[in-house]
Parts: sequence; C-alpha cells; structure tokens
Amino acid sequence: MTDSHDALAHFLAAHSNLLVLTGAGISAPSGLPTYRDENGSWLYRKPIQHRDFLTRESTRKRYWARSTLGWPAVRDASPNEAHCALQKLEKKGQLELLVTQNVDRLHQRAGSRRVIDLHGRLDRVRCLDCGALASRESLQETLASANPWLSADSGEARPDGDRDLPDDTLARFEIPSCARCTGVLIPDVVFFGGSIPPARHDSCNAALDRADALLVVGSSLQVYSGYRFCRRAKELGLPLVIVNPGKTRADDIADMRIAQTAAEAFASVQV
Repeated sequence: MTDSHDALAHFLAAHSNLLVLTGAGISAPSGLPTYRDENGSWLYRKPIQHRDFLTRESTRKRYWARSTLGWPAVRDASPNEAHCALQKLEKKGQLELLVTQNVDRLHQRAGSRRVIDLHGRLDRVRCLDCGALASRESLQETLASANPWLSADSGEARPDGDRDLPDDTLARFEIPSCARCTGVLIPDVVFFGGSIPPARHDSCNAALDRADALLVVGSSLQVYSGYRFCRRAKELGLPLVIVNPGKTRADDIADMRIAQTAAEAFASVQV
C-alpha cells in the first residue's frame, strides 16, 4: 500500500495495455454522490432490487419519482480531470479497455470510446414488453408534466440520479409507460440483484486476457461484478493496482493501493 505521489506515474510508464475498472469515486468530484464511505460501508437504505422493480408497482413508483428529481444532476454533470486523464491514455494507445461500474456516461462525455458500461447507462430507458429504447431526457418532460406537484427541492441527492423522498409522498405518482406499446419502462441499467448480460461480461474478460495489467480507480469493489475482475487478473498473473482513498475488497490481493482519490492521483501524473 502506498500514497506516494509518483506511484501511479511509475505504474503507467511500465504498462502500455491496461484494462481500467472505474467506480463511483471517479465521478465524486463531478458532484455525483458515492454509495459507500471510506470503510466500504453502505451509506443509504436498501437500494432498489431488480425483482422488486419487475413485480411491484410501488417500487416502480418509488424509482421514477425519485429519478424525476435526481436525473438532472446526472444529465448536467461534467467530466473531471480523472475522466480526462483516462481519455488521454486511450488516445495514446495505452488502454485495452475501460470498464466502468458507473452509469453516468461521464467517460464518454470526456471523449473515451473504448468503454463498456458494465452496469448499463442511465441516459437510456427501454420497454420490458417490446424492447423499444428511448432517451432518458425525452422522458423527463413527460414525468414532470404528469406529476407537477413533485417539488424540485425535495429530498437529498443520492447516487445514480436518485433523490431521497419519503414513501408516503409516492402513492399519487403517475408512472410513465412505453409510447409504442404502453408497456413497462425500465432504466437501461442493471439494478441490484440483476444480471449483467453475458456478452458484456465476456467482452470484458477477453480484454483482460489481452491486457498487461489491471488498474482500479475509485471503487471499493464491494460489488462482485467488479471484484471478479481483480480475482481473474491475479489468476492471469497480471499486476493489480488500486487507486482509492478507503479500503477495498481486493486490498489483500492488490500489488499496490494508492490511498488517494482519483482526482488527487491523476493530478500529479502527466498523461
């Protein structure tokens, strides 16, 4: 473990074909809250579960009401210097693939193209019945118009375009439906308890097989979908470096952990 200001620079100079895995911590300087504290402990009440969204109208009301208030913060967020540094690494040809656990699309806004959104993307919705896709922004006006009583000042900001609202305010919320078939709409993300599409996961594994090291940035790795890449990297004999200010699930198998935020670590690196 180290907090040396030049440790990341040395690592990047020694590896030219990285797989980078990013988590919520990289987007914190862009104003988007993280799920966990520095000890990896969950900061909020139980998140929405995939099965509950599919089977309970009350859960769908909870999600879309809170998303109506929380989406603008994600929509208007800007990439920070850590996002931009990874884009520069890609431009230099040092990135085999960037895998992000985030759904905010800030890597793409920074100009990165070799990106897999492991848990999906919040800027898109899909119909569970007919499969139609639509932009999240196009849905926002419908949500707001159908529920004019919902105050923009309500609730504390939470991760992934969520706002904390009391449950007793949600009963009157009008849920949107698919414009094509009136089916059920879901954000194009993997909720907790949901499954990552196999093809997406296979693409990440194939890239890790081609990479010469794994760099984790801004993730506590508490979710197995990210931690599994750390385990696979060690099975392949690849160096594993973690940039995160707090504890992570993979600290005991990492070759080095840089105990800094993503912004601090990349601020001292010339990419």
